[in-house]
Amino acid sequence: MKMVFVDTGAFYAAINRNDENHREATAIFNSATEDGWRLITSNFVVAETHALILARMGRELAVAWLRSIPANIIRVSKADEEKAKRIIFGYRDKEFSFCDATSFALIERLRIKEAMAFDRHFGQYGKFGLLRE
Repeated sequence: MKMVFVDTGAFYAAINRNDENHREATAIFNSATEDGWRLITSNFVVAETHALILARMGRELAVAWLRSIPANIIRVSKADEEKAKRIIFGYRDKEFSFCDATSFALIERLRIKEAMAFDRHFGQYGKFGLLRE
């Protein structure tokens, strides 16, 4: 079964029809459903996505999204957090957020090969593929 990590930008683009990546995100989520992919995200991404939806689209949509998150949530471990710090410290020319760096650590720990992400930092890290329509 294909495992794919889902980042905040993909979740947000899928629910916001005005987002520049909406069509692509929707198509990828549809492919995931049709082909039975196992979608994975982290508890940190859930918090970040909820905050983004709440701020930009309102409480009602933020709560609805929380009730039906279309992915399995994996908790970021202490080891993931430590690796995230090493990633941030090691990539001095990049501005990776702690949330993104924990995602990279979790992706590597779970040996996930691809991510649904529109965030340029996922491409800059470069240790896994990015799904595109």
